Amino acid sequence: MSFFSQLTGALDKPGFNWKLLIAGFSSAEFAFEAYLSYRQIKKLQEKGHQVPQSLKGKIEEDVALKSQDYSFTKLKFGIFSDAVNLLYNLTWIKFDILPKLWNLSGNLLANSLAFLPWKGTLVQSLVFVNLLSIAGLVVSLPLSYYSTFVIEEKFGFNKQTLKLWITDAIKGLLLSFVFGTAIYAGFLKIVDYFSDTFMFYMSVFMFVIQIFFIIFYPKFIQPLFNKLTPLEDGELKQSIEKLAADQKFPLDKLYVIDGSKRSSHSNAYFLGLPWGTKQIVIFDTLIEKSSVDEVTAVLGHEIGHWALSHTTKLLLINQVQLFSIFSLFALFFKNKSLYQSFGFSGQPVIIGFTLFSDVLKPFNAVLSFATNLLSRNYEYQADEYAVDLGYSSDLSSALISLHKENLSSLHVDWLYSAYSHSHPHLTERLQAIEFNAKKEK
Repeated sequence: MSFFSQLTGALDKPGFNWKLLIAGFSSAEFAFEAYLSYRQIKKLQEKGHQVPQSLKGKIEEDVALKSQDYSFTKLKFGIFSDAVNLLYNLTWIKFDILPKLWNLSGNLLANSLAFLPWKGTLVQSLVFVNLLSIAGLVVSLPLSYYSTFVIEEKFGFNKQTLKLWITDAIKGLLLSFVFGTAIYAGFLKIVDYFSDTFMFYMSVFMFVIQIFFIIFYPKFIQPLFNKLTPLEDGELKQSIEKLAADQKFPLDKLYVIDGSKRSSHSNAYFLGLPWGTKQIVIFDTLIEKSSVDEVTAVLGHEIGHWALSHTTKLLLINQVQLFSIFSLFALFFKNKSLYQSFGFSGQPVIIGFTLFSDVLKPFNAVLSFATNLLSRNYEYQADEYAVDLGYSSDLSSALISLHKENLSSLHVDWLYSAYSHSHPHLTERLQAIEFNAKKEK
């Protein structure tokens, strides 16, 4: 017997209380994240509205006060949202909602959806996934509404109308139905056909899906939510095109996105395959609130990610992560005790995967620290790349401006930041930029 088979057998213990274990994992996740938020709240209370020494004279006191208030509000609401989601998960576990929803999907397929030419466990699984998605949406929509129309509105960020918010939710749900159903159908067919070796083929399938969305998203999905218009001729366009040409960046098109349609937060990014031409997308809010040199410096940072192959590396690392997750799932998807603990007599793969996502929570917590550490390192490297191009001053002022406009926290607890932030804090980035700038001289 192989080690894999032995491990699978060891995890399949008749009568084992998987319900209690998963409820414990969900509760532990909430407790850990609430603890981290508490640490951050204490950090903010300790520092008050004082501006860090490195930002003295660059961030006004009224901005510091507003930033602190915004951070407090989001942290407290985050704890509340997590508590709601925990209650939701525990309710489903306590009252055996999963088997009831599975039976409902079967009844719908036999009655209301009897006109469909397809039957069987696979189709029932797809109906189940969509019902699960709708149930999750019912819980998340009130939280999303409060976040958008109360918190973001209070601090002057929200630009959405109620009509636009509802329209976005409907579009998102429909896209989830279409693409989610197709992806889950592929996943279930691969597991069914290849059985214990499915993880190899599933990794290839997910790689193809990712490449598909990199190509498909900017052309067909993003226009459903935002309008992209070519950047007008002028000083900014000339500056960016010169930067791209100097760095041999494969720039195809320059777009401005109407981010102000929904929020006053700012950003810039590029789209395209790691090895192909790129489209640079700049938020209209960034152009409005930053100088030409500052916007160019931000894009110098983004080009740094390309030049240093960060996008390609992250894509490959993501494949390793997916393969690891699918390999772990292979240990569970035939685990009879797992299904029986939740009231299932059979072993529908989609149920196994749903439960496995809860079993995986400790692994995901560790993964968050690791991926954030890597991401932070890449951000430092991209900053250094922009500094080498001569943008140290402009990049620093752009980062400060973005920090102010987004009302980001002026102080962070190290553990909270390590778990929650994929980017270094502003003061850390400014310190590194200054160090690299001096090194260049």
